[in-house]
Amino acid sequence: MNKVIVVGSANVDVISRVDRLPRPGETVLGRASESALLPGGKGANQAVAAARLGVLTLLFGAVGADAFGAQLRAALGAEGVGLAHLSTVDGATTGVAQIVVAADGENTIVVSSGANFRFTAAGLAELPAVVEPGDVVLLQLEIPMATCLAAAEAARAAGARVVLNAAPSPEGAEPDLNGLLDRVDVLVVNETEAVAMAGGPVPTGPAGWLAVAAELRKQGPDACVITLGADGAVASDDAGDWHQPAFPVDVVDTTGAGDAFCGGLAARLAAGGGLTDAVRTGAAAGALATGHLGAQAALPDRAAVAALAGGWS
Repeated sequence: MNKVIVVGSANVDVISRVDRLPRPGETVLGRASESALLPGGKGANQAVAAARLGVLTLLFGAVGADAFGAQLRAALGAEGVGLAHLSTVDGATTGVAQIVVAADGENTIVVSSGANFRFTAAGLAELPAVVEPGDVVLLQLEIPMATCLAAAEAARAAGARVVLNAAPSPEGAEPDLNGLLDRVDVLVVNETEAVAMAGGPVPTGPAGWLAVAAELRKQGPDACVITLGADGAVASDDAGDWHQPAFPVDVVDTTGAGDAFCGGLAARLAAGGGLTDAVRTGAAAGALATGHLGAQAALPDRAAVAALAGGWS
């Protein structure tokens, strides 16, 4: 069985529900009964998303030697994520994300990286012995860019596919970004990240976003997928360009929807699906993830995704 190997971040999410997001300099009161302390981080979220879809999933990353790190290990282990390569960094705190969720489901997120940015390429020493042809190595940008580049190089050398969720958007000059994109099979970004990477004005409608996806492919990746929230997603590869409409759901919290999409896409690729199937699976997983509070708690299982997406063949 091919597997998903996630190389990325692990955080604890501190979540507050509010009636509306605060303006700059403003303090608003949260809903005391709806606050939560939950496992999160893009890498960990995407690992859980893939594991819940029945695909063998491993996580390479780092946590601190603290209570939050122990909490994350317990939660991820309970989800069946392989943790043999999750390091503990002495002298560093576990990453923390402060998430504020409004009544309409929109959110703001501030991440304190902690041990995640102490996870260097040295933590990937065992990756070449683990990754195999047909595997999918799933990356994000909540760990050092150089670590992502080393993981992509190891994946390509082994004949595995590389999926990069270029989130959050890189700030300033990143000398390793171009080299990383040259080693990416599928680039996944949201609207904000796509515009930041491609430059130019914000397009209107799926057709405009398809043009952006095609433009981003010129930076190196073999394929590009842009998630569009309520408008679904668009994708571009050598076979063509297409729009995947969104699946209608009642939105409670959009936190983690993008991670559900990426985990679903990677899991479907590892299970042998093509990119069209993978994008549809990701769209269904992302839609279902918006129906509950929190990132990992809302991630759907294979039965739910298959029912919404129309199967898992």
